Amino acid sequence: MPQPHAPSPDRRPAVAGQFYTSDPDALRLEVRGYLEQAEDKSSLPSILTMAPHAGYYFSGAVAGATLGRANLAETVLLLGPNHTGLGQHLAVWPGGRWLYPGGAISVDTELVAHLCAQEPRLVHDTLAHEREHSLEVLVPFLAELNPATRIVPLAVSQPDLATLLSVGKAVGRALRAFARPVSMVVSSDMSHFVAHEMAQELDAKALDPALALNPSLFYETVRGENISMCGVLPMTLALAAACELGASQTEITAYATSGEVNGEMRRVVGYAGMIAS
Repeated sequence: MPQPHAPSPDRRPAVAGQFYTSDPDALRLEVRGYLEQAEDKSSLPSILTMAPHAGYYFSGAVAGATLGRANLAETVLLLGPNHTGLGQHLAVWPGGRWLYPGGAISVDTELVAHLCAQEPRLVHDTLAHEREHSLEVLVPFLAELNPATRIVPLAVSQPDLATLLSVGKAVGRALRAFARPVSMVVSSDMSHFVAHEMAQELDAKALDPALALNPSLFYETVRGENISMCGVLPMTLALAAACELGASQTEITAYATSGEVNGEMRRVVGYAGMIAS
């Protein structure tokens, strides 16, 4: 196996000033405004939450409506895709803090050690995360919801369904055995660069098996229908883990496309929020 990238104590923002403002005060006000759009917080602990990761101008409202409604534990296993192709297939950032403009949240090293001991296919690797935006853009939301939040960042680029299901089940068992509650948050956008109506149609096809908590059918639908959902791999893994953890109730918290924001309906990106309890 290739040697994992040498760990770094802190992860610095890669897309501050691009996907979201680099001004700390403005960032906090913007994130708080998005979170205030959420319905009442769920009374059930959220096992799995999915939220989008585009620029806040486009997807901030859906992310806020979703994360604001989720009933998240203080420790979050934060899963996302690997857009850069760098690093390991199942890359865990091992320690230190994740910085954002105006603050930082710490990596839960106890959970890192527990997960990697229970599932050795999860490996310490910072390279997969250094330029990846999908998890970074959700960090200010998690910090605003609870400044004491700790995270375990996991970048998933493993394409094999059997491996995703196997690792997902192992993660679910590991989280069930952990001493403290843990919520999973998956970062994913939906269809990319299709017409608004097509995005709605394709994204509904993808979301149906996710709502049914069927990770295999979800993966096969997204792949078989050529749905350009960037987080299909981490979501498949997390759905398998959620099933292992006994998730039984699901809801869509919000759905929108970029066309509803900027008026360009011929070439949109879809954004969905989902919670499983």
